[in-house]
Amino acid sequence: MSYQHLISPKTHYYRLSVPYQLESGTILTGVEIAYRTWGTLNLNGDNAILICHALTGSADADIWWEGLLGSNKALDNNKHFIICINVLGSCYGTTGATSINPETGIPYGGKFPEITIRDMVRLQAILLIRELRIKSLKLVIGGSLGGMQVLEWALLYPDMVRAIAPMATSGRHSPWCIGLSEAQRQAIYADPNWLGGNYTPENPPNRGLAVARMMAMSTYRSWESFQERFGRNYDQVAEQFTIANYLQYHGQKLVERFDANTYITLTRAMDTHDIAQGREYKAVLQSIKQPALIVAINSDILYPPTEQEEMANLIPRGELVSLKSIYGHDAFLIDTIELNQLVIDFLTVIPD
Repeated sequence: MSYQHLISPKTHYYRLSVPYQLESGTILTGVEIAYRTWGTLNLNGDNAILICHALTGSADADIWWEGLLGSNKALDNNKHFIICINVLGSCYGTTGATSINPETGIPYGGKFPEITIRDMVRLQAILLIRELRIKSLKLVIGGSLGGMQVLEWALLYPDMVRAIAPMATSGRHSPWCIGLSEAQRQAIYADPNWLGGNYTPENPPNRGLAVARMMAMSTYRSWESFQERFGRNYDQVAEQFTIANYLQYHGQKLVERFDANTYITLTRAMDTHDIAQGREYKAVLQSIKQPALIVAINSDILYPPTEQEEMANLIPRGELVSLKSIYGHDAFLIDTIELNQLVIDFLTVIPD
C-alpha cells in the first residue's frame, strides 16, 4: 500500500549523498528525509524551532498541532522558522520499511533494520545543519516518541540546542511501556497475513494492526475519559458497547493510513530508548544544561507523572508543569489551549 496520498504536497525532501550508518552498524544508502517548514530562517540561522512528532504522526504539525503552530501562537511562524521532520522508519516520506531498498529494487518490508531514537535524531541533524544551514535551535519540542527525540537532541547537540520541552515522555522506556508495545506487536504477528513482515501491499496484516491500535488507544486515554464519554452505553444496532465501537473505529482508521512494519519498527525503537545507554542514568539527566519545560499529564497512565517528576528533579534547569486533563496521554494533542500558554510562558525566558 502506498501512503503518498497522505503526504502533504508542501513536503520537502532531502536525499543523503553518502551512506548513513545506524547505531547497529548497518549501512543505509540513498536515505531520504521528508520535512515541512513554516516561516523564514533569519540571517544568523538561530530563530529555528524543531517539532518532533509522535508514533503515528507525520511532518504535518500544522494539522495535528494546530493549537500551537501559527501566528500569535507558541510556535509563531512570523517570528520563528519552524521545522517538523518525518522520523526515520516512518511511512510518510522518510526512508522506512515501505521505501524502496536501492540494493534490491523492492520495498524493505520486514527486512528494514532495527533503528534507535538516536538514529532518528542524528539523521535530523544532518538535514538541519547541512541542508537548512541552521546554526542554533531556540527550542526542540515534542511529546511521547517526540519527547524522546527532544531529550536526545539536548544530549547529542548541547551547543546547538538552547531549550527543550519534552512532554508526556520518559528518559528511558519503562517495563510497563515495553510490555504494552510487545502485546501490540504480538497482535500483528498473529495476523495470518503477517508472513514475517513480508506481506504484500494487497494483503497487509490489517486485523492485527487494528487490534494493536485498539490496545494503544486504551492506554492513550484514561479511566475518567472513557467513563465520561461512553459509560456503559450499549449500541443496540451494532449489538455491542459503544466503547467497542470507538476502539474498532480507531483500529480501522489506522490501517487506512499506517503500515504494520512501520509500527513494528517504531515501537521497537521506542523500547530501546534509554538516554543513559550504559551510563549512570541520574548523571546523564544532570548533564542536561538547557532550560527544560517538562510537561506531565496528571491522567497519563502510559508515561505517568512520576517519570517527568524524576526528570525535572535531576535536570538542573528543569521546570515541571502539569497539564490537568481527563484525556490521558493524548492530552498534549487535545488540550492545546492550556498547553499553548505554557509554552508561550516558557519561551519568554529563552533569549532570542
